[in-house]
Amino acid sequence: MIRKALPILLLSLCACGDRGEAPAVNDTAEAPAAETTAPAQPSGEVPGPISSRGSIPSGGAPSEGAGLGFDIPTGWQSEPPSSGMRVAQATIPGPGGPGDLAVFYFGPGGGGGVQANLERWHGQLETSDPLKSQSFEANGYQVTWMEVQGTLLPSQMGTGPTEAQPNSRLLGAVVEGPGGPWFFKVTGPDATIAPQREAFVAMLKSVRPQS
Repeated sequence: MIRKALPILLLSLCACGDRGEAPAVNDTAEAPAAETTAPAQPSGEVPGPISSRGSIPSGGAPSEGAGLGFDIPTGWQSEPPSSGMRVAQATIPGPGGPGDLAVFYFGPGGGGGVQANLERWHGQLETSDPLKSQSFEANGYQVTWMEVQGTLLPSQMGTGPTEAQPNSRLLGAVVEGPGGPWFFKVTGPDATIAPQREAFVAMLKSVRPQS
């Protein structure tokens, strides 16, 4: 089950990198502008971008109004982004405790390559699982996603857990298309996140151009 569409407008989005949470970015990228705060959004509606983070990275700005839309799964609780690197986020309730959805965007071509991000996400857990990924096309976008189960390691950048979190699961995806890529990341207790695997994939299959 999925609920109403979420638009992300590209022209207002561009962020700096934090290797502890978000995708890898070019170390020479322009420093971000000061973040502006947005009012809280109604429950059940994922907020749009809350900050303007400087210029669109080189490579060409998207056409005016271009963006990405997707459907957030029913039961996931949207909330304002907790950091300037996130363009959207939601809490995922479940029997193991809450999980977290974070969506990142760094401008056209920003955020690093697909394989580099998959490897970095995989390395955030202590696990015996090999790195495996799957890909599909959705409404003109190329989606590559992976999952890994194990112990979520403490973050070195102050944006993740301060202590190791056993029995965790991470779902990550890179969505490539006009104006992209976009990065979707879910983390949380395995008992909560494992049952949400199909909902996560359904959300990715709903991606589409958004004016």
